[in-house]
Amino acid sequence: MTEQLAKRPLDGVRVLDLSRVLAGPYAGLMLADMGAEVIKIENPAHGDDSRTFTIPSHNDHAVYFLTVNRNKKSVALDLKAPEGKAAFLKLVANSDVVIENYRVGVMERLGLDYETLKSVRPDIIVASISGYGRDGPNVNVPGYDPVAQAETGLMAMTGDPNGAPTRAGISLVDMMTGLYASNAVSAALRHKELTGESRFIELSLFETGLNMLVNFGHQYLMTGNEPTRAGNGNQVAQPAGVFEASDGPFMITIGNDAQFTRLCNDVVRRPELSTDPRFTTNNDRVAHTSDIREIFGEIFRHKTRAEWVTLLRAGGVPCGSVATVAEALDSDVTKALCTIQPVTHSEMGSYPALMTPARLHDTEAVDLTGGALLGEHTRDVLRDIAGMSEDEVTAMVAAGVARAV
Repeated sequence: MTEQLAKRPLDGVRVLDLSRVLAGPYAGLMLADMGAEVIKIENPAHGDDSRTFTIPSHNDHAVYFLTVNRNKKSVALDLKAPEGKAAFLKLVANSDVVIENYRVGVMERLGLDYETLKSVRPDIIVASISGYGRDGPNVNVPGYDPVAQAETGLMAMTGDPNGAPTRAGISLVDMMTGLYASNAVSAALRHKELTGESRFIELSLFETGLNMLVNFGHQYLMTGNEPTRAGNGNQVAQPAGVFEASDGPFMITIGNDAQFTRLCNDVVRRPELSTDPRFTTNNDRVAHTSDIREIFGEIFRHKTRAEWVTLLRAGGVPCGSVATVAEALDSDVTKALCTIQPVTHSEMGSYPALMTPARLHDTEAVDLTGGALLGEHTRDVLRDIAGMSEDEVTAMVAAGVARAV
């Protein structure tokens, strides 16, 4: 007997995604992977800005766009045109969620503010993402991930302690904002199911960056002490950080005294280090970080990374090689988890894509489709969801108000 699989959590939920580039589109991607129908509403002239980020490209399509826009439909509408706005509102009447990341005030100027959308769909959920929120001195300033990392203290906590503050190499604030947004939308959908009430959700890159400070932010709030960066090391535990093996770097993180004892006694066979007064407790080791790094730096340089990782893990000590992007994606762990899956693209055939990490066991799989062509689903969506006729859609396309493939 074939086992019956559960429905996907967001089956039947329809999301209209007006956002561009990363934070909003990533939220839409998370919702799509949970089963929601996500319809990406794009400018018919050029679409999402990330469609133009064609260095690097794959078969002349921007890798950036393809990465965060799989499992979505593309509808190209000019929301400034009365016909485009009217078509969008017809879609709102048959949808559950709207995501947007325009500058504050743009939705109001378009006549698509929360109150207007709620008048069309009383239980609509609107998630609005901006740089700095709707209050304060930077309301009208656009938000960008690198600037958010700079202004929220994240750069101050990143990089070599003797070097300059450093931006994380990936757009962490954008991605985390997208995650916060998808989480809040999911909670609002649950509330809507129970009460039938609408919700307006506001997120800002600035507040996301502040929240990412976690314990370091609270260190200042609770003690008044300014936290400082530790590079690849750790402010609260030692030995921790990157060490050089004979063939390259690896990371080790000692989280408690028992792990340090095992490191000394069972792994490096230097039991005297575990009883050295400088290293007896974690606080002692943190106070003597330079000494401990010098001692273990000399020990670790005599074996390869693979040898140390095998020995350390056998001893219950957290560690791992410092991998390149290629090494990480080609690793046996990545392959075992089936993290990379082929997705179907209407023009390219298929391309490999990273799956989001939340796994729904015993659940129907989501069809994996690639990032849609600009306006690929305009006709189908406006006909089937907005209830428009073929002649109406054709007229909008001819007028440049809509775009269809």
